[in-house]
Amino acid sequence: MALKDKIEIISRKKLGDDRGWLLKVIDGKENNLPNHTGEVYLTYASDKGKVRGNHYHVKAKEWFTVLEGHAEMRIKDMETEEIMIIQLYADDPKTVYLPENIAHAFVNPEDFPFMMLAYTDELYDPKDTIPYSLDWD
Repeated sequence: MALKDKIEIISRKKLGDDRGWLLKVIDGKENNLPNHTGEVYLTYASDKGKVRGNHYHVKAKEWFTVLEGHAEMRIKDMETEEIMIIQLYADDPKTVYLPENIAHAFVNPEDFPFMMLAYTDELYDPKDTIPYSLDWD
């Protein structure tokens, strides 16, 4: 199966008014959601060229949404070695689902930070986080 058929990119709608905005990142209707709660976390890349991630999981599945800024998502299927680059923008919110065995890294391509919200279906287990560099530059 091709990498693009393993992942899922879900368009999101940011709702705003004079109070601010609301963005539902996980609304409970997504495919592949577990029956139990995993972890929700924020990640931040401060400067241009900074990289978050550079690993894959044997068991964990993850969902990622950029809330502020722009992130370049680099992914590689560890089974087929297929690679993809996905541009994620806060102004055009999308949630990307990654199944297990997909290496992932998030590069800050801009001069301003990005902030990303993530959900994983597993509690953190260092044995399930396998370092893998996707620094192609």
